[in-house]
Amino acid sequence: MRALSFALAARSLLHAVPQASAWGAAGHEIVATIAQIHLHPSVLPTLCSILQLNSVSDSIDSDSSDNIHVDSTTAPRCSLATIATWADRIRYLPQFRWTAPLHYIGAKDDYPSATCAFPGSKGWEKEAINVLRGIRNTTGLLGEWVEMRGLHGAAVSDDENDRAREALKFLIHFLGDMHMPLHLTGRDRGGNGDKVSFDGRVTNLHSLWDSLLIAQRLRTLPSNYTRPLPLPDIERHLRGTIYDPYIRRLVWEGLLGRWEDEIEDWVGCSSTVESLGSVQNQWMGISLSTGMRFRDGGLGTDDDVLCPYEWALPIHALNCEIVWPKQLDEPPYGSHSRLASHVSASNLNSNGRPRNSYLELDTPEYAGRIKDEWIIERLLTQGGIRLAAILNTIFLEDGEEAEVVRLG
Repeated sequence: MRALSFALAARSLLHAVPQASAWGAAGHEIVATIAQIHLHPSVLPTLCSILQLNSVSDSIDSDSSDNIHVDSTTAPRCSLATIATWADRIRYLPQFRWTAPLHYIGAKDDYPSATCAFPGSKGWEKEAINVLRGIRNTTGLLGEWVEMRGLHGAAVSDDENDRAREALKFLIHFLGDMHMPLHLTGRDRGGNGDKVSFDGRVTNLHSLWDSLLIAQRLRTLPSNYTRPLPLPDIERHLRGTIYDPYIRRLVWEGLLGRWEDEIEDWVGCSSTVESLGSVQNQWMGISLSTGMRFRDGGLGTDDDVLCPYEWALPIHALNCEIVWPKQLDEPPYGSHSRLASHVSASNLNSNGRPRNSYLELDTPEYAGRIKDEWIIERLLTQGGIRLAAILNTIFLEDGEEAEVVRLG
C-alpha cells in the first residue's frame, strides 16, 4: 500500500476528471479545524491567500482582499472552519443549483440495511457528478493552479484565482460530506425521508447523524477538556467555539491514543481490487459487490496517491452495519401507518415528553454503541486527516518535506 503521506507527492497524479447536506455546521467545521492543525506550516498561508481570508475573524462571506489583519505572533492567519459550510449555503442559489448532486453519491442496487452495494451490478445513480468525483475534480483544479503559478510566477489571472478559490471551498466541504455515511447512499434521500425518534423528539435519520449525535457529544464531554491542552500547536488553531473541547478530546484520546498507529493507513491507497476487498472486510466483514469490476467502481477517481472511492468503502459499509436500523423495515416502523400517540401519564417518556410512534434511537443498542465505539469521532477525524494530506500534497513547495504529523 502506498500512502498519501504528509510529504509532497507527484503532482502529475493530481489531474482533473471530466466535469461531472452532510454533517451540520459543527461537523464540517470540526473536520476543517482538524485538517488545519495538521497542515505543513508553509501551506496554511497559501490557502488563506487563495481564500482571501486574512484573519481568524474574517466573515465566511468574505470575497475581497480588504480584510482585517490580526497583529499576533501566535494566531494563524485565517481559519478554514469559517468557510467549511460555504458549499451548503450557496447550493440553492440559481448559479449553483447544479452543484447539489456533488454532495452525495448513491448506487442503484444500494438499499441498507438489507443490501449495501457500492455500486453493485446496476451501477451509480449519478456516475458523472457526485461527491467522489467532486473531490477528484477540485483536487485536480487546485493542482493545475499550483502548476500555473509555478510557470508564471506569482502572476495568475483573476479568473484562475477565482476558480481555485471555489475549488478549495468545495474540496474542504466535500471531504466532510464523504465521511458522513448517509451521503454515500441514495435510499430515501440519504435517510431524510425516514422519521425516527431521538430522546423523545421526532427527527429523521439524516438529521440525527448530521447534527444530533454530535450535539449529544458536546453536551456530555468530560469537563477537563474545557481547559487548554499542553500543546500550543493545537490550541493556536482553536477559536473559542462550543466544539473546541470536543476537538481537544479527539486529539488527546484519539490521535494521541487509540488511533495513533492508524494515521498512515488512513491516508493510504491500495493498488489492486483484491486489496480493496481486504480493506473493507477488515472494517465490517461485508464483501465487495460482485458487480464492481474496477478499482474505483468505474468512477475514475482513484490512483495510488488519492483514492476517495477506497476511503468511502468502509464508511458506506457502516450504513448496513449500524447507521440504518433493521427495525425501520420491520413492523410497525416499516409500515406507512402510525398509531396515534395520546398524551397521558402512562404515555410519557423518562423526560416527561409525550411518546411518539417512531423508532427511538437514543438507546444503548444504537446511540450507545455509536458512542462506545467512537464511530462519529473516527469519521470526523479521518475527514480532517485526509483533507490535510490532500492539501499538503498539492501545496507544498518543491524541496519541502513534511512527515505524518506526530502531535505532542
